[in-house]
Amino acid sequence: MPEGRHVAIIGAGAVGVISAIEALREGHRVTLIDPGEPGGEQAASYGNAGWLSSHSVIPPSEPGVWKKVPGYLLDPLGPLAIRWSYLPKALPWLVKYLLSGWTEARVETTASALRDLLKDAPLLHKKLAEEAGVPELIERNGVMHVFTSRGNFDNDLGWRLRKKLGVEWLELNADEMRQREPDLHPRYTFGVVVEEAGRCRDPGAYVAALAAHAIASGAKHVRAKATGLKLNGDKLVAVLTETGEIACDAAVVAAGARSKQLTASVGDSLPLETERGYHVMIEKPEVGPRSSMMVSDAKMVVNWTDKGLRAAGTVEIAGLEAAPNWKRAEILRNHLLGMFPKLPKDIPASRIKTWFGHRPSMPDGRPCIGYARASRDIVYAFGHGHVGLVGSARTGRLVAQLLSGKQAEIPLAPFAPDRFL
Repeated sequence: MPEGRHVAIIGAGAVGVISAIEALREGHRVTLIDPGEPGGEQAASYGNAGWLSSHSVIPPSEPGVWKKVPGYLLDPLGPLAIRWSYLPKALPWLVKYLLSGWTEARVETTASALRDLLKDAPLLHKKLAEEAGVPELIERNGVMHVFTSRGNFDNDLGWRLRKKLGVEWLELNADEMRQREPDLHPRYTFGVVVEEAGRCRDPGAYVAALAAHAIASGAKHVRAKATGLKLNGDKLVAVLTETGEIACDAAVVAAGARSKQLTASVGDSLPLETERGYHVMIEKPEVGPRSSMMVSDAKMVVNWTDKGLRAAGTVEIAGLEAAPNWKRAEILRNHLLGMFPKLPKDIPASRIKTWFGHRPSMPDGRPCIGYARASRDIVYAFGHGHVGLVGSARTGRLVAQLLSGKQAEIPLAPFAPDRFL
């Protein structure tokens, strides 16, 4: 492939801006296309829990999940909720989702692929943060998982597969938990610390700093909404936007949950869905965890950020257009207050911030990273689900390798977009 191509990158979230940095490193000319402010509140990256968990390799669907679907439909406030009105549209995706985790072998295939993608992610992010002049935003000091009983951990398929894939951890009994986390509710009696993992202290500020670094390194930012890709035979000639065409000879689709329309414009109908996520953040909290933690019973991550104590997690399947259900954020807040009994129950509303956004998710829990069928001038990099921020560092490198026609640094077959076509 020719050196120094003009690459249009659609999407200035974590994947898009890191792809821009890595493409510039490869000697390409880069135009970033996004109507919004990189790292702004509209972006999925902004609302991320802030975990850089290189061990987050287990897809959401596991054997037996199908038995829980009636509950998901009946409980609009559960950890995974499906809105009845959206069910007909979501059904084909849900069927693929359930089938992808039908057997332990299928889950292991995905876990193995994701381990390749996420391994060393905290280190890769640390280097990027240093380059962008914000080294303090990335910390590589481990994360903790907390459980109400040892049995909840022992019976978990995910931890069995992590061990098989070489993930190491430190186990804590109730006393060791108390020493590390004196403010945590005593119902949590067992903990696991994954020391290789890290965290981001402000995901929005981090993505904004990476975008500024890309622009300072020569990328151009065009504020426009991309609507499609224009081919002449198998050659890409332009990205179509609401304000006109942007001529280019290569493109990267990294538009998160809004990538589906773009891939369809070149004949790739991919099963991308939005897993709608919420977070709640308490500014200037009186107490909280010393470590970033995942809480097994609430299915949420709790992380200190520079803006406050953030709790994020849970999934709602209701499409891109439905209004938020803010009761879901209230539940996160109630879980947070229940986890740390010393937090005042009457925190003023002005100190509690809520957020809602769209995770881009493929049904098998693996992103799409690879060429469009119609042209090798088009690279797809979207659908990271719950591992968008952590997975963005290596994804950006892979995108640059694909743009330059180089050998990818990890096997890309598990992420091939055509696995669904």
